[in-house]
Amino acid sequence: MRDEDADCVDLDLSGLKCPLPVLRTRKVLRSLAGGRTLVVTCTDPLAALDIPNLVREEGARLDAVERLEGPLERRLRFRITVSARPPHS
Repeated sequence: MRDEDADCVDLDLSGLKCPLPVLRTRKVLRSLAGGRTLVVTCTDPLAALDIPNLVREEGARLDAVERLEGPLERRLRFRITVSARPPHS
């Protein structure tokens, strides 16, 4: 799910434990304009539940989820499209 798209932002949160992946993803999601794409990579297994819930709460769209198996760690990669919405207060 590598993106060369100029509207795509990569966020590598490998090594961070709950709740940091969700908190940092929320911060970036809220800073992006509608239509932008965010690709988040995590090693925390709880992100499989937390990130999709965050995306729903923020009104964004979860386009894809990838599970990457490596020799030393498992990673999750989420592709999220930010929706056009009024800024958060």
